[in-house]
Amino acid sequence: MDGRSSGAEGNPTGAAVILRVLRVSLHVGFAVLLLVALVRLLAAGIHGAGWLNLGAVLCLAGVYLAGTVLEKRHSARPGRFDPRPYSRWWLAAVCLLWLLLVWGSADFVWLAFPLFFLQLHLLPRGPALAAIAASTLLVVTALWFHNGGPGSALQLPMLLGPGFGAAFAVVTGLAYRALYLEAENQRLAAEELRRTRAELARSQHDAGTLAERTRLAREIHDTLAQGFSSIVLMGRSAEQALEAGDTGTARNRLRTVQETAAANLAEARNFVRGLQPPELEQNPLVDSLRRLCEQTETEAAARGNALRCRLEIDGTPAELSNPHRTTLLRAAQASLANVWAHADARTAVVTLSFLGTEVAMDIFDDGAGFDPSAVPERADGSGYGLKSLRDRVAALAGTIDLESAPGDGTVVAIRLPLGKEEP
Repeated sequence: MDGRSSGAEGNPTGAAVILRVLRVSLHVGFAVLLLVALVRLLAAGIHGAGWLNLGAVLCLAGVYLAGTVLEKRHSARPGRFDPRPYSRWWLAAVCLLWLLLVWGSADFVWLAFPLFFLQLHLLPRGPALAAIAASTLLVVTALWFHNGGPGSALQLPMLLGPGFGAAFAVVTGLAYRALYLEAENQRLAAEELRRTRAELARSQHDAGTLAERTRLAREIHDTLAQGFSSIVLMGRSAEQALEAGDTGTARNRLRTVQETAAANLAEARNFVRGLQPPELEQNPLVDSLRRLCEQTETEAAARGNALRCRLEIDGTPAELSNPHRTTLLRAAQASLANVWAHADARTAVVTLSFLGTEVAMDIFDDGAGFDPSAVPERADGSGYGLKSLRDRVAALAGTIDLESAPGDGTVVAIRLPLGKEEP
């Protein structure tokens, strides 16, 4: 029973392979020596105390085999019974049975050599060396006793053989322990690396999930939420027109409701396809902005506000990447939605400028203005637009400036460098 080797059993390093070979060699050597002694015992004939030796041999074989099998099963599947807390009791039982066999026959003294390795591995270094010294002394005594006893002289080979064997076992056992410690350290390092990788994967997954949720929040706020707000406004305006008997205005408002609902439906379906604005799939950014200005005038009119919204182009329009086009369109949508909903403005101007290394967009209105530092994010989700817009612009390494004051209108200025898309 290798009380500490199970941890390195599954380690694929060179040290673990050497450890496995040494353990197999140890078990095979023990089995061969025990088998040879048993054959000699049977060849001499079993009579008297021979039956006791035979029983001790069978018990020793069974105890040794049980320990090695349990250790092997646990190393293959750590969830099974762990024999390591009982390894020293197992070693004591093996040594006791060996002593009984040595007392009966000198053929069993050579089992001491594999026992030296077990003692050195399963016991602390000090007790292990003491046990090896005691076992060596017992081997010498047994050889002297079985080769003449008190009336004979102690021969030099009886001392040199066990002594050299013990010394070799100590040196080899220390090397084995060093290999074991190296394999165990490598196993622990590999486990730590696996845990670190798993934690990194979880953190990356959580970060990706959070980023995706933030992105969806921006898209929903800048598209569906504004569209539903427009639908509610137009529905109220149509209801008021019907109550006043103005069926023509009610019909126009309901037509706008249908168009807005259809656009929102396209946006919702587009979330599944990758969150690219549907209007950008069919029209250039300039056309989308021009249509947005027209829609803004219609929605402002539904509130009884004669807002005039126009688009101005500065420079030669350049081909923009999808993240740049999406950010600019969403910025215009969010800003103009605030204009017709809150600013009570008469004029709104969207200026799109192509400046070579960057693209800029300014949204100006002559409305009531506000204090930018006093705009909270409210519990109903409104007030989120400015934060969403800042996140979009920051993702493209751009800048956004908001200039406004009560009674002085509002200017939203966005600058996006070209060629720096979000990773």
